[in-house]
Amino acid sequence: MSRFRSVSEPSIISPAVSGTSVTTVNGRAPRPRTTFTGLIGKICMFPLRAIINACVKLHIHPNTLTLIGVIINVGAAWALGFGKFMLAFVIMLVANIFDFIDGKVAHLTNTVSEFGAFWDSTLDRFSDLALITGLIFLYSKLGRGDYVMIAALTLIFSIMTSYARARAESLVHKCKVGFMERPERIVLFMIGASTNRMAGVLWVILVLSVLAVANRIYYTYLALNHLPMPTRKGVAGFFNRAFFWTDERATLPYDLWVIAILAFVWLIPPDWLGDPMASGDGLIGWLSGH
Repeated sequence: MSRFRSVSEPSIISPAVSGTSVTTVNGRAPRPRTTFTGLIGKICMFPLRAIINACVKLHIHPNTLTLIGVIINVGAAWALGFGKFMLAFVIMLVANIFDFIDGKVAHLTNTVSEFGAFWDSTLDRFSDLALITGLIFLYSKLGRGDYVMIAALTLIFSIMTSYARARAESLVHKCKVGFMERPERIVLFMIGASTNRMAGVLWVILVLSVLAVANRIYYTYLALNHLPMPTRKGVAGFFNRAFFWTDERATLPYDLWVIAILAFVWLIPPDWLGDPMASGDGLIGWLSGH
């Protein structure tokens, strides 16, 4: 979680650019509607607040929390590498509590800094690399070169998603476009591990990461050349809104994408994707020979 000093963050594309308008009531913007992803976030905050308050009282530095999180994530990568998916899920859950609260603790203890943001972002990349490397190790042991390649491409485009934004924001004010960012990747990894649907998760992360990189390249090109953003009106606007992702989290469009992704991961039979973990001669056969 980013730990620069807290400032109000504008929408990715302003209403003037996107062609939409903001209706006010008595001079104030209407209260945003509740979405199911927003509701889940609020529910999860109840136990997290207690952990955050405990860290503040114990004077644990947020940089230490970040480091603990990445070390625990390495343990999750080990579990993935040996096909212990439920164990990996539990470890990732614990690791990402630390990853989430470090920024909150930094703000509450007034220890936000540019180095803290750099430290957090850098260690996040280590966590991403470790988790997908664990899957590459697993698929190589299973003799599945196809999923070794899929996992490797997922690793490449996951890192390029973050790099494209970082490089773009050295040139333009903001480049937070594209759906598949790190929080979505981590949640999908946990879903894949807990449901044994990792093949579907990898395909989703890969395809949407490729799209996110393309979105960020295109957005930066338009911004640097002072060109208008794609229309959000009519049929063309519907497809632009879906595939040139600019909506915020906890909005109705975001919820619809989440539902579509979860439906794909859960409803597509693993055999259709050639899931290495679904066949009897996959993980079970490999473990029985070791």
